[in-house]
Amino acid sequence: MIKITFPDNSVREYQDGTTVYEVADSISSALARETLSATVNGELRDIRYPITTDATVNLHKFDDPQGRLAFWHTTSHVMAQAVKRLYPEIKLTIGPAIEQGFYYDFDAPESITPDMLEKIEAEMKKIISENPKIIMYTLPREEAIRKEEEAGEPYKVELINDLPEDAEISFYEQGEFFDLCAGPHIGRISAIKAFKLTSIAGAYWRGDEHNKMLTRIYGISYPKKEMLEEYLNMLEEAKKRDHRKLGKELDLYSIMDEGPGFPFFHPKGMIIRNELENFWRKEHTKRGYSEVRTPLILDAELWKRSGHWDHYKDNMYSTIIDGKEFCIKPMNCPGGMLLYNRKLTSYKDLPIRMAELGLVHRHEKSGALHGLMRVRNFTQDDAHIFMTDEQVTDEIIGVIDFIDYMYGIFGFEYMVELSTRPEDSMGTDEQWEMATNGLIQALNKKGLDYKVNEGDGAFYGPKIDFHLKDCLGRTWQCGTIQLDFQLPERFDLTYIGADNQKHRPIMLHRVIYGSIERFIGILTEQFAGAFPLWLAPVQVEVITVNEAFEDYAKQVAKDLEEKDIRVETDFRNEKLGYKIREAQLQKIPYMLVIGGSEVEANTVNVRSRKEGDLGEMDIDDVIVRLLKEISTKAF
Repeated sequence: MIKITFPDNSVREYQDGTTVYEVADSISSALARETLSATVNGELRDIRYPITTDATVNLHKFDDPQGRLAFWHTTSHVMAQAVKRLYPEIKLTIGPAIEQGFYYDFDAPESITPDMLEKIEAEMKKIISENPKIIMYTLPREEAIRKEEEAGEPYKVELINDLPEDAEISFYEQGEFFDLCAGPHIGRISAIKAFKLTSIAGAYWRGDEHNKMLTRIYGISYPKKEMLEEYLNMLEEAKKRDHRKLGKELDLYSIMDEGPGFPFFHPKGMIIRNELENFWRKEHTKRGYSEVRTPLILDAELWKRSGHWDHYKDNMYSTIIDGKEFCIKPMNCPGGMLLYNRKLTSYKDLPIRMAELGLVHRHEKSGALHGLMRVRNFTQDDAHIFMTDEQVTDEIIGVIDFIDYMYGIFGFEYMVELSTRPEDSMGTDEQWEMATNGLIQALNKKGLDYKVNEGDGAFYGPKIDFHLKDCLGRTWQCGTIQLDFQLPERFDLTYIGADNQKHRPIMLHRVIYGSIERFIGILTEQFAGAFPLWLAPVQVEVITVNEAFEDYAKQVAKDLEEKDIRVETDFRNEKLGYKIREAQLQKIPYMLVIGGSEVEANTVNVRSRKEGDLGEMDIDDVIVRLLKEISTKAF
């Protein structure tokens, strides 16, 4: 007999070899139907997985990310089966679940076009109605290779050859279709009640631009039709809010063909950016940070010393200066190390909080670029905090509180993840344990709910990641807190302690916006381009009914400008309705309309983007209203 412990700490006994499905069914048949995968002793497993030792088991439904992963991965196999039925000459590559849905990459002798998706969907419906049994099995390496060679699947053979010698080579089979796959998969294909193939894109085999271009088909699936309808409605809303579309329409920013991945900020976009940076500086000053600036290009030896060269050089740009290799910085941290080391530090000086709006460059593959969300140069709102052992928990809590305040200003909810030691890491087990426990202690002290993201820490230390949730329910990783024992050691950072001896400081890396460019993209979509007044590039549009009232309108605009309110004027000889509609399309928060009655009464007619027509108001009252809304950063 084996003992299984559930998340509520209850324990049950089962026969050795009982499967995950049987465990769920022993609790209730309804739970068994809804269970899509399980975490067994920290490992994600298929529902067919036999449990042979005492274990902790967490069963996953569609509500859980691990459950959705199995659901979407199974649907990718249904799609691949449909494609192979319709187009047998097409070669299979990979088909994983992703954050929203799934994709499968195909090597097709002829292009797969959007009009073919409907035909593939029809075949998928047929397969789902057939409900073929899903079978999982393993094969020895040579037999697995022979099986794929006989099927004419060269990409699968390549994948098998690249697996470690001792790797378990598993397959999933459904009807006539089989695929090399580690799983997990759901119990029944008929559980897929609704799906949609959403788009087609190109993708290089294994993400390498030197390899063949494949055809990638994206899709989404759900256990209920209404869930799919809700998702498709969200997609339509997301298209309207797309920051690339709005950036062009509102003349904020753009990506030029001459600089793929290198964003251009237009005058109006720079206003948003400057407001965010000014707010950032003001709040950091309040919290005892000093702003610094480190060089864009530094000697390659520095990056070797920091460890970035060994772990990150494929993403770095380099150049030769005076016969030596220099690198354009992908991170700000090594420059911060040099600044700390410029003078002797006492324990009385700690903590030292150095903040930097640092421009960094990273070589992203062209296929990964996406507007402002994924670029090749961006500004990190970095800070590096140097502290004693005793100060660690308080400093982490201080950063958590700071991040919470900043995100609250923009109305963002967020989720928290603790990312632990990756395989490719520096440092000792003891250092990693100490750093991880430091983060956990701070999270627990704050009472924050968080999930553990195993193996996704930075190469030099564990981290806390903050994932923003926008108005469409999408999440964006922005803020991060990283505890680092490695760089202080590599750069021999020290301070003089109370005992008059040298000690090693501990360092905290952190960002709040993350990337200013990306944060602006997120804000553009969050507000659908209708930025709150304090961020709006144009805060007020002064509009005349006709040219006769231009002199008074100019004085109104001047009064606003003297109070640092951003104003545009529209004195054109156009119909009033046309001018108002144009201002609305530009999402300007306030319009002040001036006609004969306003001139006579020394007032303006106020139209609010969110409240509509507010009627006639004295200009001084309007200014008081606007300044209050700006100063409070109201939505």
